[in-house]
Amino acid sequence: MTQSKRRETLQVDVGGVPVGGGAPIVIQSMTNTDTADAESTARQVIALAEAGSELVRITVNTPEAARAVPEIRRRMEDAGCSAPLIGDFHYNGHLLLTQHPECAGALDKYRINPGNVGRGKKKDEQFATICKVARDRDKPVRIGVNVGSLDPDLVVAKMQENTEQALGKDSGEVINACMVLSALQSTELALACGLREDQIIISCKLSKPAHLIEVYRDLASKTSQPLHLGLTEAGMGMKGSIWSATAMGVLLAEGIGDTIRVSLTPEPGGDRREEVYAAMEILQSLGLRAFAPSITACPGCGRTTSTTFQELAQEIDAYIKQKLPEWKKRYRGFEQLTLAVMGCIVNGPGESKAAHIGISLPGTGEAPKCPVFVDGKPYKTLQGTPEILAAEFKQIIDEYIATHYSRVEGLGSGV
Repeated sequence: MTQSKRRETLQVDVGGVPVGGGAPIVIQSMTNTDTADAESTARQVIALAEAGSELVRITVNTPEAARAVPEIRRRMEDAGCSAPLIGDFHYNGHLLLTQHPECAGALDKYRINPGNVGRGKKKDEQFATICKVARDRDKPVRIGVNVGSLDPDLVVAKMQENTEQALGKDSGEVINACMVLSALQSTELALACGLREDQIIISCKLSKPAHLIEVYRDLASKTSQPLHLGLTEAGMGMKGSIWSATAMGVLLAEGIGDTIRVSLTPEPGGDRREEVYAAMEILQSLGLRAFAPSITACPGCGRTTSTTFQELAQEIDAYIKQKLPEWKKRYRGFEQLTLAVMGCIVNGPGESKAAHIGISLPGTGEAPKCPVFVDGKPYKTLQGTPEILAAEFKQIIDEYIATHYSRVEGLGSGV
């Protein structure tokens, strides 16, 4: 798939990062720290940005959190982190943005959930207050509808309409239609409050992939605003990654989506950057963007009783993540590099030759030698302990990047 097949949208500038309008699909993530703790929140924002998150969202839910935002921004700048910072507001955003102007100024975008801005007359008034702050400060907004906090008044009205007019829709269909309607109505209200079309991004997030696909297909046919994709709660580990990839993969392949987040539930004390890595893999798997060298690794079978190839693949994956920040500063194009770590003679040499750099480890009964191929040709044969194999393979990767990819201007030219 190529970028030219993507749905045409307006382009929104988020702190210098273009979203929509044919720009590369943008990865975003969200911190899970207490925002009032400026030090830990800034540290996590910086870590997410260094991992590849191009937009980072933080919760702004209390006066203490709002007061911490300018300090978070200062800490980011001191660390050389320029990632746009997004404020996530629910229930009291109209108060926090007006009562804490330094917070409003330090953020690059405001996320508004139309289901959580109030009830009755206050709903539109408080939504309008946030929009007017964004208008006056020339900040973009994301109108983010969530199935778990959909406006109950809208749902009741549409359920009643479905019954009275015998429309025959099931409850899921009514809910999905309400999601799209809420997003479109809120967009019209935001425009009436003075926001420009190129200041508005929309999302309609659900937790089931099939519903997400249905809603976004409908939404994409009814608006030209850029769309943010993601399940509202993807879940943990493999389940969260697979469900996110299933839903977003279909939509992205159809050209729908301008920015994405994989909302993974981390293990206690787990690495928040995992959601960034998952988003990168989704986009890279579809050929939409390249972020890091990719690794083809043998799945293992009865021929591969040794775990050496598994340990090597794992170590090389960790090494790439470790080196990414450095490589990004020094080289251009290295993201296209392909690696292969294979476990026996059946597919090992073939897959290794197909990669830029590949290694074929011995399977059961094979000679304890590991041929390495570079650009399809035999390069050298490695042998020794797993530690020696890993160190030498890393050295080959480093040498290849240094000699095959151009250096960033100011750091000299590549060989």
